[in-house]
Amino acid sequence: MKAVILAAGEGRRLSPLTNVRPKPMLPVANKPILADVIEAVAAAGLEEVLLVVGYKSDRIQQYVGDGDDWGVDVEYVHQEKQLGTGDAVLEAEPYIDDKFLVLNGDRVIDSTVLEDVIDRRRETGEAVMAVTRAEERSLYGVVELDGDRVTRIVEKPQPQEIDSDLINAGVYAFDPDIFAWIRDTTVHGELALTDVLSRYLEAEPIQAVPDTQSWFDVTRPWDLLTVNAALLEGEPAPNSGAVDPSAHVSSAVKLGSDVTVYPNATLLSGTAIGDNVSIGPNATISNSLVMADATVEAGAVIRDAVIAENVTIGPNTTVVGGRAEIVLQETVHRNVTLGGVLGDNAQIGGDVTVLPGSFVGNGATVKDGARIEGRIEPNGTVQ
Repeated sequence: MKAVILAAGEGRRLSPLTNVRPKPMLPVANKPILADVIEAVAAAGLEEVLLVVGYKSDRIQQYVGDGDDWGVDVEYVHQEKQLGTGDAVLEAEPYIDDKFLVLNGDRVIDSTVLEDVIDRRRETGEAVMAVTRAEERSLYGVVELDGDRVTRIVEKPQPQEIDSDLINAGVYAFDPDIFAWIRDTTVHGELALTDVLSRYLEAEPIQAVPDTQSWFDVTRPWDLLTVNAALLEGEPAPNSGAVDPSAHVSSAVKLGSDVTVYPNATLLSGTAIGDNVSIGPNATISNSLVMADATVEAGAVIRDAVIAENVTIGPNTTVVGGRAEIVLQETVHRNVTLGGVLGDNAQIGGDVTVLPGSFVGNGATVKDGARIEGRIEPNGTVQ
């Protein structure tokens, strides 16, 4: 059975992080999300992978290559225009001649659910969908069941539309006949795979397989912190990297290669530090994700933050951390834990204060002593 991984999307809600990389290449616990997905596929015993790529596909192809690092054989197909997950699956048709698995490239899953979906497909010969429980069901396709059968799917419903806390977990098993259903489904705007399956249900059964293992979705910037902390939970304190004996590094912290931690620096739980990062003397970082090649200078304090690649944070600068109200694509999210997002190549001076919920665009410069609140445009300068 071949695994079709959908990795063509942009992830606009994750800007500015996705301005220079596709969403599946965002790191959690120092690995791209896509790496976790491919690892799960390999652990489930699948050897053939078709990656549907599109937005900034070169980043994915350079990283994944032919799949040898995971012991799988990877092919690529390009979705030239991102017209939805249904259209993305249709791009795979020339490469499929038997039953196949479909999964999202931007959701961290356990290999067990893939094995369960494959087994149910073999047992029943019917289409299969994995389902899981979620608190924020309005972000997903919500599913109603009758026993093990899917009876209804509503994409991103309003609370009154559907009485279920089960959502589509983004893992499916199909026969090639699904391609005809995709071609025959017409919608206004992007074609979601759930639009196709809602029609499919009128004529054919879909089996539901519960996903009771770890399932993590990254939809908004603060989801990166949640997933990062969850994946680091239980990790012992690292003993790699050039860590000064006077520095304190907690458990549930991950250090990349060539990380330098200077005297009296403190790294607290839920923190991932990427490759070639320098943490200055007396700096403190907690519940944060710091990507490769960043520099955190002496006395800086960073809480609940996502720091992109090659960012410099000056001495005694503070990312305050804590809760904020954030607007994403005209939707207001209240009581969100996010100290801030500092985009790639941003230069943050000394004695800067970054208030909760702030976004600094890629390449922006923030001068010494500034106070940041809200959004700073890419390549902008703040005095």
